[in-house]
Amino acid sequence: MAWKTLDDMDFAGKRALVRVDINVPVENGVVTDTTRIERIIPTVDDIQEKGGKVILMAHFGRPKGQVVPEMSLEHIAPAVADVLGLPVTWVNSDYADAVAEMEDDEVLLLENLRFNPGEEKNDAGFAKRLASLGDIYVNDAFSAAHRAHASTEAIARLLPSCAGRLMAEELGALEKALGTPERPVVAVVGGAKVSTKLDLLGNLVGKVDHLVIGGGMANTFLAAQGINVGKSLCEHDLADTARDILAKADAAGCEIILPRDIVVAREFKAGAANETLAPDACPADAMILDAGPATVAYISEVLEKAKTLVWNGPLGAFEIAPFDAATNAAAAKAAELSKAGKLISVAGGGDTVAALNQAGAADDFTYISTAGGAFLEWMEGKELPGVAALG
Repeated sequence: MAWKTLDDMDFAGKRALVRVDINVPVENGVVTDTTRIERIIPTVDDIQEKGGKVILMAHFGRPKGQVVPEMSLEHIAPAVADVLGLPVTWVNSDYADAVAEMEDDEVLLLENLRFNPGEEKNDAGFAKRLASLGDIYVNDAFSAAHRAHASTEAIARLLPSCAGRLMAEELGALEKALGTPERPVVAVVGGAKVSTKLDLLGNLVGKVDHLVIGGGMANTFLAAQGINVGKSLCEHDLADTARDILAKADAAGCEIILPRDIVVAREFKAGAANETLAPDACPADAMILDAGPATVAYISEVLEKAKTLVWNGPLGAFEIAPFDAATNAAAAKAAELSKAGKLISVAGGGDTVAALNQAGAADDFTYISTAGGAFLEWMEGKELPGVAALG
């Protein structure tokens, strides 16, 4: 993977068009979580220190090419200014005039890119208009890199381009995890449905040494082996697909790790009466809601010998206790090994980040990606247009 970074560019006296992800939660006009804004600080500071001017480009929500007032970045600008500690000017129109009048330490924030239908259509004309505002293009929004949009793909072909600090950090972490990883490599893939992660599983069995399958997905694999899973969430129509994945893993020398014991309950609610059983002992009127302690013990054993871990999805119904036990315990083990320098651990995806935070393990993972769709497509082995355009 070859891409330029800020260190490869001369920003002195130049205007940098920086694509960022500041798609933050807002309630009653107030930003409630500034994490995504905080993550762009290194890129903005670095460009200014190198003598460049910063023009931020971003989207917010899904206005679908229409002007939707509540999705205006005008609401975000004050929070961006507070976090960056810099004067930030929101620009609704007359982009060229605002750029011409920029002060050295001033940051411009252009209006929501998705108000223009040309953004999501990867329109060359819109990309050209954006490119005319700057001298260098910087992509610092890995989370939008899986979309071929005007501000992520077309513009990168019109200006000297590079990855920002956050993008470069993310790409470096992902390269270590699956590009050229230290072996053995373990992947943990959980979630409700196999159908949403077919490409992911198909790619991983050829790249990792051990693949842990958890959550509702594991039930589909158990059922495909003739095991009765009672009233558990299960895609019975994907039995052939599951068996095909098992066969491919076997041929590739990848160990598929399914639950060695299961936690079942008759009700899906917090504190529901439950019992731990063998995988083939699920009562007809019960649901499998988590993996049991024997499964966690084996996963821990595998992690002890591993060098690299990629994690996407929980091992059980982590939202409600006590069915978060397996996810919490396995995450704690991965965090412990990562903190000790014995394991490179990379995790991503909405449920995954929530589960690791809930387990108190996120801070000790080597890298946590908040990119969602881009992280998943990267794990699936797909080329990301926003990254390819930087090459």
